[in-house]
Amino acid sequence: MKHRIVVLGAGYAGAYSAGNLARRLHPADTEITVVNAEPDFVERLRLHQLAAGQDLKKRPLADMFAGTGVRLRLARVEAVDVERKTIALDDGELAYDTLLYALGSTVADHGVPGVTEHAFHVTARPAALRLRDRLDGLGEGGRVLVVGEGLTGIETATEIAESRPGLKVALAARGEPGAWLSPGARRHLRRAFDRLGITVHEHTSIERVEPTRAIGADGTVFASEATVWCGGFAVHPIAADSGLEVAGTGQIVVDDTMRSVSHPDVYAAGDTVYVIGENGRPLPMSCASAGYTSMQAIDAIVGRLTGRKISSTALKYYGNHISLGRRDAIFQMVDNDVRAKSWYLRGRTAARLKNGILKTAAWGTGHPTFGMPTRRHRLAAAPERSTEAAVA
Repeated sequence: MKHRIVVLGAGYAGAYSAGNLARRLHPADTEITVVNAEPDFVERLRLHQLAAGQDLKKRPLADMFAGTGVRLRLARVEAVDVERKTIALDDGELAYDTLLYALGSTVADHGVPGVTEHAFHVTARPAALRLRDRLDGLGEGGRVLVVGEGLTGIETATEIAESRPGLKVALAARGEPGAWLSPGARRHLRRAFDRLGITVHEHTSIERVEPTRAIGADGTVFASEATVWCGGFAVHPIAADSGLEVAGTGQIVVDDTMRSVSHPDVYAAGDTVYVIGENGRPLPMSCASAGYTSMQAIDAIVGRLTGRKISSTALKYYGNHISLGRRDAIFQMVDNDVRAKSWYLRGRTAARLKNGILKTAAWGTGHPTFGMPTRRHRLAAAPERSTEAAVA
């Protein structure tokens, strides 16, 4: 019987991991299935561009996995039963022997009334398209309020302002936008806001969202025909509900090989991972973290199944790259304590660098077997299979 490896999610972490596992493990011993709700790989880091009105290259997962032996199952994950080793899908049930959990994250509403009902976000393709449709329907002078001073908020506000100059774009920030940046980078960010005509409301906490306005903690009313919530990320409660050990964030607690500390047949990668980096801090949710955790999970799964040595992937966080529209950006390096270094890039050079990074990430995810050894390793022992679980 083949050892069944199931990968949940086909984002940056899941798609890359599935293809590389298929390349490194012998198909006579293993069966690899990827479960994803959508048929295409979505460049999540470009969804603010999609929302602003730009078209992104279509990347069908079936084409990405063609010739790899990876099975694609288009379905939505509803629950995971770690005791029976089964996954409940909206179209049936799927069993696994080894699970790689990479379902990613979604927007965090922090319990603010009205966010779910009235706000827009850019953490998924359908949500970005919904915002795009809303922006298309706004006339000259339509008001857009972006809530959140982090990377997503800054990128969304600047992208909309540049792509749709007829709209009035404002940013509501609990503190100072880009407060973690070096002084020079912060000055450049403020100049970008001024250049794009973005009104910034600093030290402003939004406590309620309504259809055509948002209400601040001090009662201030912000008129807005489209409120875009960029208040952080949250993982789906599926992991916590499954019985896996999770952190307070709902992320799966893993060891330094991305293996669940409570269930050794479960691994995690990407935003769903709670792991301590080399600086002693939890690794942040980011594209870079998805890469590092994926590489480590792949090597750990291959090593344990084949009896090979497991290499260690450095879990470091090097910095932020922030788009400020299509022709401007900031690339800020950080030290081991995640404090901004004085060195940073700005302007067109930083924009070209970020675009290159995103293209490389998408290409590497879309060609997961490129450059990998052609030899596929056999399993070290006969695969174990649960007698209870069955594939629907």
